[in-house]
Amino acid sequence: MTAIKIALIQLRVVDAKEKNLKNTIDLIRIAKKEKEANLVVLPECFNAPYTADMLQDVAEEIPGGETCRALSNAARDFGVHVVGGSMVESFGGRLYNTCTVWGPEGDLIATYRKVHLCDSSLSGKTTVAETKLFTPGNEYTTFTIGDTRIGLGICWDMRFAEFATAYRTLGCDLLIYPAVCDVPTGEQHWELLAKARALDNQTFVAFCSPARDTHAKLIPYGHSLVVDPWGRVIQRATEFQEIVVADLILNEVSTVRKRIPVFEQKRTDLYDLKIGPA
Repeated sequence: MTAIKIALIQLRVVDAKEKNLKNTIDLIRIAKKEKEANLVVLPECFNAPYTADMLQDVAEEIPGGETCRALSNAARDFGVHVVGGSMVESFGGRLYNTCTVWGPEGDLIATYRKVHLCDSSLSGKTTVAETKLFTPGNEYTTFTIGDTRIGLGICWDMRFAEFATAYRTLGCDLLIYPAVCDVPTGEQHWELLAKARALDNQTFVAFCSPARDTHAKLIPYGHSLVVDPWGRVIQRATEFQEIVVADLILNEVSTVRKRIPVFEQKRTDLYDLKIGPA
């Protein structure tokens, strides 16, 4: 079984895309060269502040845009898998909130478009009405490192238990959610949701946030974290820019599933999850 050392890059997002990309590349280098990670994860919309105007301004085609080129080069130069958080994808006259995944040779190995779009905010103020800005995706996306299958979601997707369970049914042992969550919501739900998705599906779960910026229109919660299949937080960031690193003990997945065999005990005569387009 291939060992996975995951690094969540909780970077501070500023107004200039070029500065964000330079900071991203520097932090990917540190995650690989100094932290020895073989899987690096970026936050949702890591190349621009989370406002409708800024997000539209940095929209790019995939894989030909500036952000994709930067991620491809970083993955190849440092020999690491990169989950590129998310960026705004321009395709066919529409915008998507899209996560790209890059292999250690710089190749694009997976693309995921955010399925569940969010217009809600626990603080009472909606910074970005996603249903007006983005078109939703309609597919699950997985990729593998060695024999470990990994499922992708973006932010609001974390609230949908059935969506995560579909990934478990598809054979995933790790779920990754790049996210931008505001502080009031994060204080109440961030860790709870990560633990719930991990415990429900007996998988590792990683939430990756931008660092907190108190001057932003949407102030990110921060506190990127990794939860194990027992529902325990094994690594957690503060609210500042930092890299969170965790060694995933992958045999814990099979141990939990053997000791607590809930998926074998599901009453599929009463309910079942049929996996098709999301």
